[in-house]
Amino acid sequence: MKALMYLGPGTLEYREVPVPVAGPGELLVKVEAVGICGSDMHAYHGHDERRPPPLVLGHEAAGVIAEGPRRGLRVTINPLVTCGHCEYCVAGDTHLCGQRQIISMPPRPGAFGDYVTIPERNVVVIPDAMPFNVAALAEPLAVSWHAVRIGVEVLRRPLAVASCCVLGGGAIGLGAALVLRRFGAHDIHLGEPNESRRATATAALPLSVYAPGGADEPSSGSMDFVIDAVGAKATREAASRLVKPGGVIVHAGLLPGLDGFDVRRITLQEITVRGTYCYTHSDFRDVVDTLATGGFGNLNWVAQMPLREGPLAFSDIDKGSLAAAKIILIP
Repeated sequence: MKALMYLGPGTLEYREVPVPVAGPGELLVKVEAVGICGSDMHAYHGHDERRPPPLVLGHEAAGVIAEGPRRGLRVTINPLVTCGHCEYCVAGDTHLCGQRQIISMPPRPGAFGDYVTIPERNVVVIPDAMPFNVAALAEPLAVSWHAVRIGVEVLRRPLAVASCCVLGGGAIGLGAALVLRRFGAHDIHLGEPNESRRATATAALPLSVYAPGGADEPSSGSMDFVIDAVGAKATREAASRLVKPGGVIVHAGLLPGLDGFDVRRITLQEITVRGTYCYTHSDFRDVVDTLATGGFGNLNWVAQMPLREGPLAFSDIDKGSLAAAKIILIP
């Protein structure tokens, strides 16, 4: 089969590789659509020691079961593989499993190829009417869904009257804004430095989009709920500055570095900071159900490219020359 192989920082090659073999309890899925995640970009830059080259990246996938009694079923893939029996899995917090694995990290190759293997319990059947490029959005939108959900749990006021701010207009950030709207928020701001991505966000849903540091940026201490979908020093500083006393910051980004949080203000103003990672199985299924009913609205923030042009897609994302918040590769 053909696959996009990560060979080292800044280097990807579309090449022939063996078809993976499904193990006990696993399925072989023919990949029909797969998204480029920010974590794929981290690996591409050599910033993710969990993804050493050579490796097939990619975990935001949808396709068709290729063999076995369920052959032909259209599915989207939950790439987070967990043990199923630890205290976290039993409690439903599968994303906190101490033995968790994810496709695109050893020992599990990713989905930037014609086929991928995945445990049978990790696929969700999708309706015939759902395009594969839409089904591949389930994974990133589940990350956003989970981030909003756990933030709302500790918010001091109803989301419908809360002021909300998302930092970053990529797929996770824009997804968080869509989920906030879905959950009933009305006052939503989104900060994004890239002008093209600001235009994309503005076209996706009604919200206040601003350039960080610009005249339209919310005032200090004015936001009940801030989601940092970037995780850089500058966005942690912004989150610390923008959030109200008693407000909530959910930190979703995984860029290198630890600096930026104003720990003194967080302490003195009783600001709640929550980390967020992936999603539960329930979150993932809720997102698939919402996609099936068109509950996220306009999806014009997504663009498609052939998998063979993956190196170009990564390069364009790296240069910031793409307006789309998400690139879907089609094998």
